[in-house]
Amino acid sequence: MNVTKEFFQHPLALVDSEEVGVGTRVWAWAHVLEGAIVGAHCNIGEHSYIEGDSRLGDNVTVKNGVSVWAGVTVEDNCFLGPNCAFTNDLNPRAYIKKDPERLLATIVKAGASIGANATIICGNTIGRYAFVGAGATVTVDVADHALVVGTPARQIAWMCTCAQKIPLSQKHTVGEPLRCDHCGCEYTETKSGLVPVAVQAQN
Repeated sequence: MNVTKEFFQHPLALVDSEEVGVGTRVWAWAHVLEGAIVGAHCNIGEHSYIEGDSRLGDNVTVKNGVSVWAGVTVEDNCFLGPNCAFTNDLNPRAYIKKDPERLLATIVKAGASIGANATIICGNTIGRYAFVGAGATVTVDVADHALVVGTPARQIAWMCTCAQKIPLSQKHTVGEPLRCDHCGCEYTETKSGLVPVAVQAQN
């Protein structure tokens, strides 16, 4: 019986998972293992590796050379830049085999972007619409809409959903929102990061 796939698989790609969403594209020399969950309309670049027990949401872009290991969850509309690196074991040894429950989970929240060659140490969460600069090493949680750079990564600005910076030093009266000069979106600063004013009003 012929089964018509609802996603594109390059002839040189390997797709062992049965859970790949409609409209997703898997390019040459990429490998999606059995047990991986891939959402709809994702783009998985060449030489990428999506391990079992990992999860990609919808509309995720995985550029070339990215490995998404077991225990990593990437929510909808995220961008994983070329050769960015995830981990899932803080103290690995080749001769010590660990059960999956002993690995540390990493979560990349919806809309976040991770730059080329950045490293995400396991056990951390990248907040919604956060931006990790190229080459950064993330060792702690990143707040929603935070822009972090360097090794170890440190916050230098906020990032609007339109991908433009909002300076940490922006002058505003306490209790008044921060405003993106590019698109006009307004945010309230909270302990977990920036919250769009419209969303906060709905709550």
